[in-house]
Amino acid sequence: MRTAVFDDTRASVSQDLLTTGEAARILGVSRQHVVNLCDRGDLPFTTTGVHRRVRRADVEALRATAARLSRDQRRSLWLAHAVAGHLVTDPETTLARARANLSTMRERHPRGQAAKWLAEWADLLDGPVDDILTTLTSPSPRARELRQNSPFAAVLSEDERRHVRDAFAAHSSTRSTWGAE
Repeated sequence: MRTAVFDDTRASVSQDLLTTGEAARILGVSRQHVVNLCDRGDLPFTTTGVHRRVRRADVEALRATAARLSRDQRRSLWLAHAVAGHLVTDPETTLARARANLSTMRERHPRGQAAKWLAEWADLLDGPVDDILTTLTSPSPRARELRQNSPFAAVLSEDERRHVRDAFAAHSSTRSTWGAE
């Protein structure tokens, strides 16, 4: 009886663990890319002998949260992180600027898809700062769309924007990013 319980537990754990090849098929990337994700610490793994094994839950979480972003979307995300820095260091000024921008944007776009996203920004700006930070820094499709209609224009100076763009360009050209093989 004790052996049966152990065997059931071991079977469920082994089914939960995937080879790097299986993880690669789920993610739609090469096996080497999965190995690189493991080596960088982006995908937790255990070893069985000399072979890496990754939990299915970790692979699914990575697939769900790190959808492939275009270069422009990744650059936008970097800029949004810089805006988030302003938001955490000076929330009152940053939110006041965003609310003023949002008012102008809503006058210019009273209808259509842009109006929908601007209404979502209005709700976010009236809510907790943590929700705004999550939206600014998330790679999710919803956050990507919201960032395309962001009321945080002019929060970053032109000099800050240039520094972020330069840092992004330097980082992107020297390091493989999620989805790039």
